Amino acid sequence: MSSVKVHPIVKSSALIGEGPVWEESEQTLLFVDIIGQKIHRWSPATNRIQSVETADTVGFAVPRRSGGYVAGVGRNIVAVDWQTHKVTSLVEVDEDKPNNRLNDGKADPSGRLLTGTMLKDYPSGERKQGALFSVAPDLTVTKHLSQVDISNGMDWSEDQKTFFYIDSLALTVDAFDHDPSTGHIGNRRVVCHIQEGEGIPDGMTLDAEGRLWVACYDGGRVINIDPATGVRLKTISLPVTKTTSCCFGGPDYSELYVTSASLGLNQSESKQQPLAGSTFRVSWQLMCSLLINF
Repeated sequence: MSSVKVHPIVKSSALIGEGPVWEESEQTLLFVDIIGQKIHRWSPATNRIQSVETADTVGFAVPRRSGGYVAGVGRNIVAVDWQTHKVTSLVEVDEDKPNNRLNDGKADPSGRLLTGTMLKDYPSGERKQGALFSVAPDLTVTKHLSQVDISNGMDWSEDQKTFFYIDSLALTVDAFDHDPSTGHIGNRRVVCHIQEGEGIPDGMTLDAEGRLWVACYDGGRVINIDPATGVRLKTISLPVTKTTSCCFGGPDYSELYVTSASLGLNQSESKQQPLAGSTFRVSWQLMCSLLINF
């Protein structure tokens, strides 16, 4: 059997910490503070954090094959030069919706960018203003979904034939058939319904066995789900309620990194949750049974 250890690694009190990505080449953790308008990079070797300011909301940042990062700033896909802190706009989405912003985003196994939008001042305003887009290496933009509330959690099965996706306010985790050669998605279906008391599904990742790990905003937890059955396999509780996203990382990808938010807590809640906005590392420690020698 094993015990779960939850440890805060970055006590940054992010307004909305999001989008953790493990950089294997650098052995660092990349994540953003959406409302804080910063991209962060944390090194476990030095326990140091470096940051780049983006001058607008930043929904995600992912490593770029040619160097640096691609990020979603405002409604723009941008290139970020980490050394110079220069941010260069590449392409804009939702040009006709100035009140939207980019939210979650990830690179698919073929190197395309998948990213979605949401209403900037949610929860006020009209619902279902967001969309889901892909951006090809030549910067061609394709809209895959419209009528989205909060575009979130994305990942792909190991064989790349299934795309998993979350529109948070639907309170479901959905799956699509996925064509790796074209990036086309279709045949949408529900993998599981988030239950009352579990919170709102937010960021998501898959483990090496193809199981889903879903961070639940306002639920203070990450739930582990079998996508074939929708059955919950594990629940990881955290000392903060606004858990936002997660990814696996570390030298052997055995650690789960979880981001969180502090924005929206009242004074009493903030006192009760001094680690709100921190980034956490979840690790599993093998427990050996002690045997009596007679």
